[in-house]
Amino acid sequence: MLKLKVLIVDDSALIRSLMTQIVNSQPDMEVVGAAPDPIAARELIKQTNPDVVTLDVEMPRMNGLEFLEKLMRLRPTPVVMVSTLTETGSDVTLKALELGAVDFISKPKLGVSEGMAELEHEIGEKIRTAARARIHRHSLGQARADAPKPLAGHILSTTEKIVFIGSSTGGTEALKEVLSRMPANSPAILMTQHMPESFTKSFAARLNSLSAVTVTEAVDNERILPGHAYLAPGHSHLLVRKSGAYYYTELSRAEPVNRHRPSVDVLFESAAKVVGQNAVAVILTGMGKDGAAGMLQMREAGAYTIAQDEASCVVYGMPKAAIELGAAHEIVSLPNIAARVLEHLK
Repeated sequence: MLKLKVLIVDDSALIRSLMTQIVNSQPDMEVVGAAPDPIAARELIKQTNPDVVTLDVEMPRMNGLEFLEKLMRLRPTPVVMVSTLTETGSDVTLKALELGAVDFISKPKLGVSEGMAELEHEIGEKIRTAARARIHRHSLGQARADAPKPLAGHILSTTEKIVFIGSSTGGTEALKEVLSRMPANSPAILMTQHMPESFTKSFAARLNSLSAVTVTEAVDNERILPGHAYLAPGHSHLLVRKSGAYYYTELSRAEPVNRHRPSVDVLFESAAKVVGQNAVAVILTGMGKDGAAGMLQMREAGAYTIAQDEASCVVYGMPKAAIELGAAHEIVSLPNIAARVLEHLK
């Protein structure tokens, strides 16, 4: 069996050593090089032609973002960012995902050796997923030039409808694509994206700056309003509940579902029970099957359900699982999802 070739780029000798041990312990991958900075990495990429690059954010001679932008423009390669769990680190990591990085690994700030060892399964899974991901040439300038505009002409006659969206790997850019096309009078939107808690507040703020709708990190017991989108915080499941005529958010620190908290299934199952036929469900790019069973429950409760198509997914795991279960009414390309949601709700 041919092993995945992995190149590690990190200015920390300890991280390079730990990552090398972790990757080489996986039966289906091997480290073909380890570079202390992007200049050295550039030569190693030419020599080894890696399947996946793991890339630190802050490095000497050239920072990770600058190197990533050049790499994705000149030689598109699956990249997994290695980021610290800080607010600054989360902002930079979100920019890296915008530039085309597939995913990120949050390295611990304290107890690095023990913390990295605990991440062994996650690191292996993210590298495997990155190797299968669809990679396209892009640059930050192109990403800004291609930014979608809100759709016009959709006047919604009811405030009872709610849109529920679930996503994982590749979902930061997919959510941006959908939300930036939703008009200011959009129905309320509840979203679960698999992401650590130190990232969700920054991500919500980033989406808010790019959308006509108001995007916030969800808090507990908040009335759900049209024109607003609520992102599950990284520490809690997001659910919907109804009191009288109004819907409210609910946060839960219950055990992870499908290894995730927040979990898409938890959000979708609450929508099936509480919102029923007044709901629309959308499942976007991501690895695994989280959300598939919940979407089926939503469809059976009368909701309208949409899965992102394979061609526009970075990773086709979650939509594929939902489609195979018979949970999706239709399969739609990412740029058309917002329009289909609004057409159904008119």
